[in-house]
Amino acid sequence: MQLNDLSPAPGSTKKRKRVGRGNGSGHGSTAGRGDKGQNSRSGGGKGPGFEGGQNPLHMRLPKLPGFKNRFRVESAVVNVGRLEDLFAKGDVVDVDALFAKGVIKSKTQPVKVLGDGELTLALTVKVDKVSGPARTKIEAAGGTVEVL
Repeated sequence: MQLNDLSPAPGSTKKRKRVGRGNGSGHGSTAGRGDKGQNSRSGGGKGPGFEGGQNPLHMRLPKLPGFKNRFRVESAVVNVGRLEDLFAKGDVVDVDALFAKGVIKSKTQPVKVLGDGELTLALTVKVDKVSGPARTKIEAAGGTVEVL
């Protein structure tokens, strides 16, 4: 078998419609566009966003102000009240411990401890960020805070 022996399977290919090549072809004169009207003209018809003269959707929607910061870093948030429920006195609270308890979903995302809730246990907290109220509550309970 050679390359010149290859041909498509019978019935798998169709000849393309050649419009505007004389009346004998069946697609002459108006070339399948019908008589008169905007779409029969050369360059006729409107673009894809045209809605028949109605104000198009892309013009009805507001232009949103501001911008999105590409470099924004989302932190996983944990409150001190949650630490009270999950850890025992003297435990080390770090990314691995929080991930193991199912508090955070990813080990790669930075963790921030916030000050919502009460804390009575002395814990060693080793995370990326700690809010001011959270730091005071942890230290008031006898714990220590280490920011990585």
